Amino acid sequence: MKNLSSWLIAMFAFMFWGFRVVTTILYSMGTEFIAEPMDMTMEIVLLFITFICICFIIRRKLLPTIIYLIAHGLYYGVYLYQNVMLLIDGKASINSYMSLLVALVGITIPIFAFFDVLLDKSRKAHPVDKQTDWFYKNEEYDRKVDERSDRNQYRTM
Repeated sequence: MKNLSSWLIAMFAFMFWGFRVVTTILYSMGTEFIAEPMDMTMEIVLLFITFICICFIIRRKLLPTIIYLIAHGLYYGVYLYQNVMLLIDGKASINSYMSLLVALVGITIPIFAFFDVLLDKSRKAHPVDKQTDWFYKNEEYDRKVDERSDRNQYRTM
């Protein structure tokens, strides 16, 4: 993760995860926070899946990113659809607007993470680093070192 965008996506993902943890804990205690979970059991499962996937997204793995995108798309997609239908019917309240915002954030972060890892995958397949390639990819330097080491065989007897 050399890009600022990768670090920002990971930080926003962890911050949103922390926000959902706090929301879930407060909802389970009976306190209303900004947005309440749609389904408490699925929210807890999603929190565990999200934490594991974010840890692997930082390591630039593609499969956990796809799982993260699908899990959030299925959960927050339904949440987003329900809130949009409330807005269309004219039955929306302040909580509906906040839930809509949370659902939008819950869908956009995995989309950005997916495209970030997907675009970074091509770079990781053939990395070019000018600071170290002169040493590791220089076969002429390796031959010189091998020739010197063959001539300098000292015995200690």
